[in-house]
This record gives sequence, structure tokens and C-alpha cells, in this order.
Amino acid sequence: MATCIFCQIAGGKSPATVHYEDDDVMVIDDTHPQAPVHVMVISKKHVGEFLDAEDTLVNHILTVVKKMIQEQKISGYRIVINGKGAAFVDHLHIHIMGEVVKERGL
Repeated sequence: MATCIFCQIAGGKSPATVHYEDDDVMVIDDTHPQAPVHVMVISKKHVGEFLDAEDTLVNHILTVVKKMIQEQKISGYRIVINGKGAAFVDHLHIHIMGEVVKERGL
């Protein structure tokens, strides 16, 4: 989708700090971090939201989430998936927020 920022990043048309990339996903820094460590696993293919994603893609994304947490040694982490209408960008992505303190105000 031409107006989707994540599609533009996946297509190399917009810049991003990339931590991991394969044929299906990218891991990039969140431009508005909500934690000391805040990256997102984004689908390279435009999928409007989580419920629209094929199971194989969801499984692959979760595998990459685990890989990033382990390889980057992220502790005190939260994993967030915003559903339809709750995400700022309507494109499948999962937030990994690390170094989050338990005593934060929710």
C-alpha cells in the first residue's frame, strides 16, 4: 500500500534502523519509543491487522520475536500487538519493549 509507512520502509523507500531482516519480516526501531528498548517486528507484506494474517506468518513473526529477545538479551520485556483500530499504523506489527520496570504506572 503506497501510503503505509511500514510498506514504504519494507520497500526501501523510507529510512529505518533495521536490526533483522528476512524475506517476510523486518525488525526496526520504533520512532517514538515507549521504553529504553523499543523495536517492532513488521510484516513486509501489507496485512491490515493481526486477524487478517495467515498462521504461517504469525508463527514466523513470533519466532523472530523470540530470536530478538534472546539475541539482544532483552530483559524486563513486554510484547504488544494492537488490534484493528488501536494501532497508529494499520499494518501488522508486534512491539518488543525492553528494560521495562515492574513498578511502572499502567
